[in-house]
Amino acid sequence: MISAMFSRRIRRPKSPALRKAWESLDSGDVPGALRQLRAAGEEQPLGEVALVVGRAAGSAGFDDLAKAAAALAAEPERPKAFYDFGYWCIEHDVACLAVPALREALRRSDGSPVALRELVSAYEHEGRHREAVTELTRYEGTFADWPDRYLLVFNAALAGDLELARRQHALLADPEDAQWQPARDRQNRVLERAAVAERVSSLDLTDLRGWQYVIAGTVLGTLSPYGFDAGMHGRYAWLQDTPDGCLRGLLRLRALLAAAGVRPRSVSLLPDRDSRILGLAAAEVLGLPAEPFVPGRPDTVVVAYDLDGVAAHDGGPEIIGQLFERVPGQVLHAHASCWTDPPAITADSVALLHQSLVPPWGERLTQGADGGVERGPADDRPEAEIAAEVTAADPEADPGDGAGPADDDAEFAAFAGAVSGTWLRGDRARVRSAGPVPSSRFA
Repeated sequence: MISAMFSRRIRRPKSPALRKAWESLDSGDVPGALRQLRAAGEEQPLGEVALVVGRAAGSAGFDDLAKAAAALAAEPERPKAFYDFGYWCIEHDVACLAVPALREALRRSDGSPVALRELVSAYEHEGRHREAVTELTRYEGTFADWPDRYLLVFNAALAGDLELARRQHALLADPEDAQWQPARDRQNRVLERAAVAERVSSLDLTDLRGWQYVIAGTVLGTLSPYGFDAGMHGRYAWLQDTPDGCLRGLLRLRALLAAAGVRPRSVSLLPDRDSRILGLAAAEVLGLPAEPFVPGRPDTVVVAYDLDGVAAHDGGPEIIGQLFERVPGQVLHAHASCWTDPPAITADSVALLHQSLVPPWGERLTQGADGGVERGPADDRPEAEIAAEVTAADPEADPGDGAGPADDDAEFAAFAGAVSGTWLRGDRARVRSAGPVPSSRFA
């Protein structure tokens, strides 16, 4: 009641689109208000946007963002107010709201390098790499190699412009500051992977497997057979997984290991139930003994169903940290990986990319007796019994809707063999970007 009375006394936005966001806050719906802000677009008055964001931030306990929003609403002519607001929006994972403020900060500060870099960061968080390239190119005559030219190469590659990335990379001197050397090494690996992938893959804006390898070093096992030309380009939106799909992913893993000449001696079982089930099935498919995961074990395939599930398990964050640095002969395979919110580390092999997923043994949606949809119980059978069901499944590919490209075993093996010389290199740093291949997203 007190909050509602206070909200009636304070200044309110005049824009109709922003008033909808304000009304969501009246009802305590902060996520709804943020959705309304995103839907309103980037042409809204920034002082009024700051009013809404400040109130939402206060409700969420984000005092730093609330303070920055209040300063922008009070002084909408001050460049630093735009910068501070944009900075804290990025820090609280609402980079979409940072972009217009940081563009204004850049304009009002006559091209401040600090404002430019923060605007590029906002674009990167949003996957808007082409716009980051455009902005950086405008200031090429004045920027520094590190980080500015590095950022231009990075964003050009993620936008799919390898010609520009290579041209700028050739101009980029080695960093004098050692803190940039890991970034330099990762960038070198990206362009090395591109050089081998383009020999066997189109690397156009529909080549999901090719670009997944270039940007992340991940070999993607399977492509979704649905909605390819309707915006998905090989990714899944919402999927109820099946034993058939799990087996197909494991067979692609086996083909990848063979094509790359990698000969593991064991399968390492991670502690979460989903990964243990899949790991037991993997051991059978690969003809290897299954052993509990031990940090630093070489020549092993570490099998995760979904790395986010590993991270959520007791001790999971520690295991994720142990998998960041590569161990000789160790391969990290994840059956499923979320492309809209990638896991904390990058797997070497991924069977499929999804936005939302239900495991074959999870709480699945089914049709009830009354014709409605209801959620069924999870399969609580012993892990070995479910794993045996996976290995006995039908690995034939789902024909789908017939709109996507052929994804046959021979084509996959050819790709795997072609890129094997650059696979399994470097650390497994998280790659937030989905790369240049677009896909439809669902709320």
